[in-house]
Amino acid sequence: MPLLDMGRRLLSRLGCDCPLCGARVAGARLCAGCQADILAGPAGASARCPRCALRLQGGGQHCAACLAQPQAFSRTIAAFDYAPPGDALVLMLKTQLRLSMAPVLARLMAQALREAAAQPGAHLPPDLLLVPIPASRASLRQRGMNPAAEIVRSLAAELALPAPRLLLARRRETPRQATLGRRARQRGAVGLFVCAGPIRGRHVAVVDDVMTTGSTVGAAATALIAAGAASVTVLVAARTP
Repeated sequence: MPLLDMGRRLLSRLGCDCPLCGARVAGARLCAGCQADILAGPAGASARCPRCALRLQGGGQHCAACLAQPQAFSRTIAAFDYAPPGDALVLMLKTQLRLSMAPVLARLMAQALREAAAQPGAHLPPDLLLVPIPASRASLRQRGMNPAAEIVRSLAAELALPAPRLLLARRRETPRQATLGRRARQRGAVGLFVCAGPIRGRHVAVVDDVMTTGSTVGAAATALIAAGAASVTVLVAARTP
C-alpha cells in the first residue's frame, strides 16, 4: 500500500476535533450535528437540477440553463451547498491551506455519490476514473497545491478506486474566476482544456471543490468526451445555491 494511502487511513482512525464546532471526533470528519446541518442545506432548500445540481426554483425537473444549453456532462453530484456553515470547510482548504480538510470534504462527497448510486436505475461504474480539474499556474503559485487534486486523492481512497489520473491540461491561463460574471466565465472556458491521456470508452468523474456556473467543469467534460470518454459525471464538494 502506498505510504500516502497508509497515512490517510491512519488519519481516519486518529482522534481529532470537528473543524466546525471543536467536538471530539474519530478521524478526519465532522461531528454528527455539524454534518447534519451542512447536508440539510439552507432554509427552504429545494430539489436540485440532476444535470448541474443547481437548486430548482418554482418546480420543474431541470434548471432553465440546462434546458437552454445542455452540457457535455450527464449529471452533477454535489455534497452540499456553498453556503454557511459548509462553505467554511472549502475556505479552510483554499484560503487557510488546511490540507486536513481534503479528507473531510472527500467523505461528504463519497457519501453523496453512494446515495446517488443507490437511486433506482443508477449505479456506480466499477471502472470509474477520477480526474481533478487542473489548477492555474497563478493558483498553484499562490497556494502551493491544487485543492481539487488534494480532495480527489482522499476521494479515491474513500471509494476504493484507483489513484486519480491527471489527464486534463490547460491550454491557456484565465483570469481569476471569482472576478468574472457568468457570461465572462462561459466565454473564457471555451476550449480551455485538452485531454492528455487515453480514456476511450471510460466512465469519468470530473472532481472540483466548488461549482458556480458550471463553465469550468463543462469545458473539462467537453475535452474528455472529445477524447472518447463514454460518459462524464461531475463531482463537487459544494454547489453555489
